[in-house]
Amino acid sequence: MPTVKVNDIDMYYEVEGAGEPLVLIAGLGTSMSPYRRIIHLLSQENRVLAFDNRGVGRTDKPDIPYTIEMMADDTAGLLKALDIMPANVIGISMGGRIALALALRHPELVRSLVLVSTSPRVERKAGTMLQFKVLKWIRAAGRVLGRTPQPYYAFVRQLNASGSYDCSDKLGEIRVPTLIMRGKKDKLVPSNLVEEMHAGIRGSKMITFEGGHGFFFWDSKRFADAAIEFLGGNK
Repeated sequence: MPTVKVNDIDMYYEVEGAGEPLVLIAGLGTSMSPYRRIIHLLSQENRVLAFDNRGVGRTDKPDIPYTIEMMADDTAGLLKALDIMPANVIGISMGGRIALALALRHPELVRSLVLVSTSPRVERKAGTMLQFKVLKWIRAAGRVLGRTPQPYYAFVRQLNASGSYDCSDKLGEIRVPTLIMRGKKDKLVPSNLVEEMHAGIRGSKMITFEGGHGFFFWDSKRFADAAIEFLGGNK
């Protein structure tokens, strides 16, 4: 089982394909396992690194407060340990916030960004309702895609990290090519926050898909094709 010591944890990772380095950062409550079809599609043109974030899957799950910045530093440590840098980065949902933090904290490691079903912050008024929606969505996706067991405390640690992150005032510091992908019916990420991110990242492009928060699972071929086309245009 491929793992590497990064900061205070052992991180599980896999690498598939050949070509330009591409890192996939998974979302809240999910290991890399549900993304295997997407990883396979992306690996036709790229060397894809996927891994389990702290708190889920086969990576360590310390019962301490997590932050998005902490998980961005985990990602940076993994890239350095494997000598996969600079890399194109795809971040999905919470993984999108990790990708944003990675680009802001470690800009030398990021060649381009693909931000999926994500936003630079969470509206505070969402509160308990957001947690309910997230749990409901993960359960629904899990029935179709298969779930990786995650202790409830670790889910809460990830949820609190994602909900407390806010880089809205730093978006102008991101200078790499950026593609934003969103689902038209996404009920977890309000469209106004996506538009805020699009306006804040200079020169960013945006594609809207049919479907909701997990459109990339149900429309994985079109999703992967769009990402590959974007990445190919930035070589």
